Amino acid sequence: MSDGTKRIQSALISVYHKDGLAPIIHELHRLQVRLYSTGGTQTFIEQLGVPVTPVEELTTYPSILGGRVKTLHPKVFGGILGRRGLESDVAQLEEYAIPPIDLVVVDLYPFEATVAADTTGEEAAIIEKIDIGGISLIRAAAKNYEDVVIVPSQAQYPDLLRILKAQDGTTTWAERRALAAEAFRVSAHYDSRIHGWFVDDRNVHVLRYGENPHQAATFTGDLDGLFEQLNGKDLSYNNLLDLDAALELIDDLATLDGTPFAVLKHNNACGAAVRPTVLEAWEAALAGDPVSAFGGVLITTAPIDAATAAAIDTIFFEIVCAPDYTPEALATLRKKKNRIILKRRPAARPTRKLRTALNGILAQAPDDLTESVTNMPSVTKKAPTASELDDLVFANILVKHTKSNAIVLAKGAQLLASGTGQTSRVDALEQAIAKAGKFGFDLHGAVMASDAFFPFPDCVAIAADAGITAIVQPGGSIRDQESIDACDARGIAMSITGNRHFKH
Repeated sequence: MSDGTKRIQSALISVYHKDGLAPIIHELHRLQVRLYSTGGTQTFIEQLGVPVTPVEELTTYPSILGGRVKTLHPKVFGGILGRRGLESDVAQLEEYAIPPIDLVVVDLYPFEATVAADTTGEEAAIIEKIDIGGISLIRAAAKNYEDVVIVPSQAQYPDLLRILKAQDGTTTWAERRALAAEAFRVSAHYDSRIHGWFVDDRNVHVLRYGENPHQAATFTGDLDGLFEQLNGKDLSYNNLLDLDAALELIDDLATLDGTPFAVLKHNNACGAAVRPTVLEAWEAALAGDPVSAFGGVLITTAPIDAATAAAIDTIFFEIVCAPDYTPEALATLRKKKNRIILKRRPAARPTRKLRTALNGILAQAPDDLTESVTNMPSVTKKAPTASELDDLVFANILVKHTKSNAIVLAKGAQLLASGTGQTSRVDALEQAIAKAGKFGFDLHGAVMASDAFFPFPDCVAIAADAGITAIVQPGGSIRDQESIDACDARGIAMSITGNRHFKH
């Protein structure tokens, strides 16, 4: 029919669930639709006294491999996928004696229900409930919705019965397309549940607990692809969060000249430095905040030698992560049985960042932008010196990996202090200055990085009073010029990157 309506003249029916099927069979018989079927469905139709052609008669092949292969044959799929309006397709259907199939009624083996009911843990029964022929028939019929009606599950039986009764088996283009959309939804849901079973069965790690002892938690992922654990207790939920933050930070610090070492606590760096050797980097990182380093996560990009192991062995820490360890270093670090020692393996990081929110999921690309000296143009009369510019790059990396609102103070490729997770930028700066003073750092000649713009010039004045001589920030405020003017008035250099690095 030229207006997109088509009459059902033949049907393939092969279903697991028979409830609600009998009225459909009787209506198809009333409309003189030729029926093809398999196995139990064929028997069900015959018991209703309705003529039905076994699929084996069409294909000339029996059901084989214990029923695994019944409908997977060109005479079945050709009849479904053949385009009635394409002359070459019609000619081939005639050449190979393939009858067109206008309606496919299929549902899928109850994989989800089988998994839910399983108490034995044996895979064989579950594997046999992964439908092959049914899912293929659904996709084929849905793809050719221009000519074929697809009923992909028991939930669509009432829709089909209405079409058969009220429209005498004639369907519109819109009806066929809507059923095809539902078919692909059914297919996607089914495949996702199968995928979830495979992933869950192999890569779900049951954790001791979540953020707090009363919260149950799991991790789904390939930890063995990231680390070889050489010592210690199982990784916890909070350990994994800290490690995620540690890997992201150290990989950015690795773009700088020298060896980076960082100490993290609650996803934020409390110590970080870049030095010629791993031991020097550790000593400078620890000096940034020796109090917060207690119970922290230690990470570096260099192998840990005996001297460095002896140095870090003097404090209590949860985790150390490095690309390798000398035998002497391992012997030292393994003295404490619960200390987690990880040897990092080269592995790709995720290309999407996911988190739950409200009743859904937020997804975004990772913040993989890292500014260099070429991305930090000066906007003030006084430009940063070469050493200040290097420190601005270092501080900007750290502030990118610090919870917002964030301020980082640095000098000589060493984290002096940071203000983290504050509700105002002034609070973050004042927190950082106070913390630097607590550990005896002289901020004269230090630099400051901010994860977002300054809405007012007040932070510039506070920084200048503390002795800070260079600032990097993303800019973007309508009051940027006020901050620039404040820098010029106090002889401070300011660079604006144009890139914000919020971390909520």
